[in-house]
Amino acid sequence: MKEVKSGVYLEERALFQANDTLVTDAVFDEGESPLKHSRDIEVKGVMFRGKYPVWYSNNVKISSSTFGEGSRAALWYTNGLEITDTLYSSPKGIRRCDGVKLKNVTNAPETLWACKNVEIENTTVTGDYLCMNSENITIDGLTLEGKYSFDGTKNVVMRNSKIIGRDAFWNSENIRIEDSYISGAYLGWNTRNLTLVNCTVESLQGMCYIENLVMQNCKLINTTLAFEYSSVDADIIGSIDSVINPSSGIIRADSIGELIMQPEEVDVNRTTIITRS
Repeated sequence: MKEVKSGVYLEERALFQANDTLVTDAVFDEGESPLKHSRDIEVKGVMFRGKYPVWYSNNVKISSSTFGEGSRAALWYTNGLEITDTLYSSPKGIRRCDGVKLKNVTNAPETLWACKNVEIENTTVTGDYLCMNSENITIDGLTLEGKYSFDGTKNVVMRNSKIIGRDAFWNSENIRIEDSYISGAYLGWNTRNLTLVNCTVESLQGMCYIENLVMQNCKLINTTLAFEYSSVDADIIGSIDSVINPSSGIIRADSIGELIMQPEEVDVNRTTIITRS
């Protein structure tokens, strides 16, 4: 493997088409696309400041590095991308990639759009629209503060995570969330096959317009007008503040503060309500 280290690069396409190369302790400054069309490269301790640093690449490992805010749209159209222990402040990054692994990464807004086969571990994201229209995603240890996350996603398994932000998991399909905390209005609208296990949820008008919603051993805190027009199999620990017009299924809880069932809106005979106290 060739080695490139301790340089400061200002020119455009500084290491264009680099292959079988280790890049360490370098700074890619103003020039655009320094590692475009690269393959089989490792990047360690590198600062990226210019736009579009890694596009159309294959088999890229990045560790202990920094993508500054100026490195916009940093990683697009790349297959086999592994990022660890890295500060990723580049907006609009990681798009249309296949085979992405993030571990111990601090991430930026509008990231991971239209990607496939994504693994996320111990990662923090501040920003909106995470993972829009992506599929085949496994997550263990995500902390997210941002709106509109996971819109249009398919085949997601999330564990041990915290999501703060409205409109999460809209228009999605085959979502399983375990041992996690979600806070934000309108969770999961227009989604098919959403399962939550051992989760705590706070959501104004949460879990509405869902086909096949399953909640097992979950808590709903400060959650009102839940389940509207959803088919539900929910087992809730404690009380639910209010439920409105589920389309079908069964809802179990210790108590329900307000139950709104309007025969002119839904067939109330298709839903069973069980309160334990």
